[in-house]
Amino acid sequence: MPDNSTEVTAAGIARLAGVGRAAVSNWRRRHADFPKPVGGTEASPSFALPEVEEWLRDQGKLAEVPLRERVWQQVAGHPDGAVTALVHAGCALLVVRDRPTAWLEITAVSDAHMAGVLPAALDHVLTARFGAGRAVPTPTEAALLPSVPLLRAVAELAAEAGARKAFDFLFGRQLDANPRQYTLTPPGLAELMADLAEPARESARQNGGRGSRTVLDPAAGTGALLCAVGRPTAVYAQEADPDLAALTALRLALHSEGGGADGPALAVRTGDTLRADAFPGLTVDAVLCHPPFNERNWGHDDLAYDPRWEYGFPARTESELAWVQHALAHLREGGTAVVLMPPAAASRRSGRRIRADLLRRGALRAVVALPAGAAPPYGIPLHIWVLRKPGTEQHPAPELLVVDAAEPEAGGAPSGRDRLDWAAVRAAVLGAWAPFDVPGRREPVEERPGTSRAVPVIELLDDDVDLAPARHLPPPASGATAAELVRVRERLEETLKLTARRTPSPAAPGDQARRPFTTVGELARAGALRLRTGTGSGSGTAPVLTEHDVLSGTGPSGSPSAPSAAGSSASAPEGEPVLLEPGDVIVPVTGGASVVRVVDEATAGAALGRNLQLLRPDPAALDAWFLAGFLRGTANNRQASSYASTATRLDARRLQVPRMPLAEQRTYGEQFSALAAFEDALRTAGRLGGQLVQGMYDGLTDGSVAPG
Repeated sequence: MPDNSTEVTAAGIARLAGVGRAAVSNWRRRHADFPKPVGGTEASPSFALPEVEEWLRDQGKLAEVPLRERVWQQVAGHPDGAVTALVHAGCALLVVRDRPTAWLEITAVSDAHMAGVLPAALDHVLTARFGAGRAVPTPTEAALLPSVPLLRAVAELAAEAGARKAFDFLFGRQLDANPRQYTLTPPGLAELMADLAEPARESARQNGGRGSRTVLDPAAGTGALLCAVGRPTAVYAQEADPDLAALTALRLALHSEGGGADGPALAVRTGDTLRADAFPGLTVDAVLCHPPFNERNWGHDDLAYDPRWEYGFPARTESELAWVQHALAHLREGGTAVVLMPPAAASRRSGRRIRADLLRRGALRAVVALPAGAAPPYGIPLHIWVLRKPGTEQHPAPELLVVDAAEPEAGGAPSGRDRLDWAAVRAAVLGAWAPFDVPGRREPVEERPGTSRAVPVIELLDDDVDLAPARHLPPPASGATAAELVRVRERLEETLKLTARRTPSPAAPGDQARRPFTTVGELARAGALRLRTGTGSGSGTAPVLTEHDVLSGTGPSGSPSAPSAAGSSASAPEGEPVLLEPGDVIVPVTGGASVVRVVDEATAGAALGRNLQLLRPDPAALDAWFLAGFLRGTANNRQASSYASTATRLDARRLQVPRMPLAEQRTYGEQFSALAAFEDALRTAGRLGGQLVQGMYDGLTDGSVAPG
């Protein structure tokens, strides 16, 4: 085995073979010819990937492993680390895309010769794409030699999926594997921020419409915001982490339309933006920024006389207002900046003078409150600030648009991480912003109670200058009229009667004789059922059944995840969508809750969401309700769950089911189906009861319901 061979852990072997880690441990114990560890620790050994692949192939366990999974294992086990492997892969993919003929010539030689000729080819495409001072240095021959097998595989993956999608998949897996190392901007949020910056200048609209502008992201992170911008003429980015800057530069280059000189101008620089601005004097049409929050060491002591503080010197605790003024300093007159902000920045007393000056001079145009779960930190409802660079001939704007999209509308999908209805959020925000942001507008903007309002600036210039949208919006209309509450009460009475009818009969003692059991994994190997894992991606307009839908017993509420959204979400979707069929059994794999759902006709056709596993039983061998009922057993879930981390994870393959004839299965299935119907009635009664109680409170307090 070569000294620089890629290594893989037991978890990686499990992914390659599509099994649980326990199976890998069993193989090591049972098979004397299983590859020996070559590194790692005694508790977490690592193995040579080529030896593992050869062993799995000999055992017939590698036949169906997707190419992308094998490539990722090469990246994850690279001797110089996954980041180095990704940089080399991104550079090679640029050659594959921009100089395909040259790539074929380069790969037609031995690995050692290929490593020798690659640096010149890589330097050619990197210089053509990034110019001087680039964030991606040209790898040396010695550095490239361990990566040659990976680069050949990456090119094969690009031929299958395209260079951009291949890199996005690998980059997304790196983000998934290191969620705390990167600050992510989900794709829905990135698209919304890019749309708010769209009418950045009148000249941009006159010169070709959407995307005809220059764009800067001074805290580029994974590049999600810049990837959401359509057809920019020039892209500028700065990132403090050199490794992330290199990966982001490659991602932006592969996302740009056209290669080499045909794509937009692209400049990505490394460095601390506030202390060492890489683009001094640069002005652009739009700035998009998701800055780090709550930084104390942002340069307060070193930057007291910096000319960027046109609206006031930010306090040590107001790093976000430093980023806001940095963005404004890089805008041309009339240009737009869209900055993600923590909600405290709208009301902290230490920033009130800067907020007041931003309002007086017309620089701050809108404050949008987002639902919790829009971006990390996921438990906080973040804000978006939309700013406009005042012009010398412009009059200060007399109003500030405030939008509260933090609360779902009545009947809407619940908010929260992975459950946001981004289409509804975008419609609410852009529906308020579009009529407000009209040049020369004279007509007042329609006020939407509880959602949006154009607030006169004079109302905001008090001692606090509190810009939190909820404080300046008229209260929404009462949730229900007296007549509607009467109808809710009638539905509740009917549901309670139905619940009483569906209440199970008194339990009778059963025969506790020990029955023979099998596992879901054994049933899958025998062909009695099929196992599939949810991707969160959809097909066309098909909704997605989310983990929350299964836990709450509601219909599919999710929107399909955008494909190839690496860097925008902590869990980028992989593979084709899994569409549900009647009789499928759905099992959540996280959280430790013993909840199982059988797909009915109403849910069929939806796509399976992330953190869900599908069991599709063969009707000739297994009854769906029998399977679902036994999978819900508390003891069954406990023995199949892993508690190695803070989150409980269920291994569906380890769940147990008793062996019994199909006719006897159906007897149990009928009982389990009746229990599920009773549970649905209880859930509906609880929801209607809560709606009636809150409606009565609201009606009595706002006067729409009389006491009595």
